[in-house]
Amino acid sequence: MKVFITGATGFIGASLARELLADGYEVRALVRPGSDRRNLAGLGIEVCEGDLRDRDSLARGLAGCEWLFHAAADYRLWTKDPAAMYDINVGGTRNILEAALAAGASRAVYTSSVGTLGNPGDGTPGTEATPVTFADMVGHYKKSKFLAEQEAESFLARGLPLVIVNPSTPVGGHDVKPTPTGKIIVDFLNRRMPAYLDTGLNIIDVEDCARGHILAARHGRIGEKYILGNENLTLRQIFLLLEEITGLAAPRVRLPYTPILLAACCNETISRLTGKEPLIPLAGVQMARKFMFFDSSKAVRELGLPQRPVAEALRTAVEWFRANGYAR
Repeated sequence: MKVFITGATGFIGASLARELLADGYEVRALVRPGSDRRNLAGLGIEVCEGDLRDRDSLARGLAGCEWLFHAAADYRLWTKDPAAMYDINVGGTRNILEAALAAGASRAVYTSSVGTLGNPGDGTPGTEATPVTFADMVGHYKKSKFLAEQEAESFLARGLPLVIVNPSTPVGGHDVKPTPTGKIIVDFLNRRMPAYLDTGLNIIDVEDCARGHILAARHGRIGEKYILGNENLTLRQIFLLLEEITGLAAPRVRLPYTPILLAACCNETISRLTGKEPLIPLAGVQMARKFMFFDSSKAVRELGLPQRPVAEALRTAVEWFRANGYAR
């Protein structure tokens, strides 16, 4: 069977491509001209050059494909051009799902985010059914993904056999960009993390996250959402795991929230004037105010989502970053 992937050059998408190839699928990937293709090196996939804003390229890419995995997104905590982020995340989702509907895809899996879901914020894990509104979204990335998820859901009424997956925070090898979480690991390895905020994340091995996409295509119920996550850990606990793995001391100083928020606001103002990315993204600090804990039991129960220990995923990430020159 031939499948079509968007976002294959990214962290989750590249892992998904490897998992699909290992299962014997033929993989065609939408790749923007001039994009960083290091994550595709050595993979036997068919490259279809195009863009989520180019409907003709999407139609070409989907021709002859049974399944669509739409994993592409503009994932940044800060952007000097928010309109472009909405154009890709919301408009691009509309375009690719229109193309999938026209092509008669037998299954479409849309990669959303736990950031679009309700989250009590007090350490109680959120679920697929926790109430949430657009007003709860912090920053343009979350806002655009929330709107994109609503856009995706609108295609259900039009007959598209769609399943939505909401990854938490994947970690592992081949994080070439790196992602914001990967950057935390890199900064820790390079001793640039002297202190921490009192927050928490749900972590999953990126390979398990990729496997969850395939399981959603095979076993997911049409119209359902599935959280692809694993362990809920405070940032302090994550650093202590990294200390065990590396022998490097975890930061002991916990930073107060308000001064960091004020610093982020100042950074944001400077960035709007200079166009340069802030050292402390305001959206990232605002997100850290809540413990981003989630319950992935629905995906484990209905899909058979793997739950490899997060410590193994962190070890893989550390080894990969070191082997590829990101850290000492």
